Amino acid sequence: MCYVYILKCKDDTYYTGWTNNLEKRINAHNKGIGAKYTKYRRPVEYVFTHKCIDKIQAMQYEYKIKQFSRVKKTKLIKGEIKL
Repeated sequence: MCYVYILKCKDDTYYTGWTNNLEKRINAHNKGIGAKYTKYRRPVEYVFTHKCIDKIQAMQYEYKIKQFSRVKKTKLIKGEIKL
């Protein structure tokens, strides 16, 4: 099982990624070893998670979400729109 996720960073920005171990990945982001983007924006909290059937689907959803505007990402997080 893989997941695509959105994190809310300390500076109120969003970061989107994918993983096969959500808890481990969130912990890595909060330790500063998850991604260069989140390293200086800690702490982060995950605000959206979507289960995917495999790595390919997770990567496709990650790409799709990264194309969204902040407004559209916020709507996704609130459940106002679906992937």
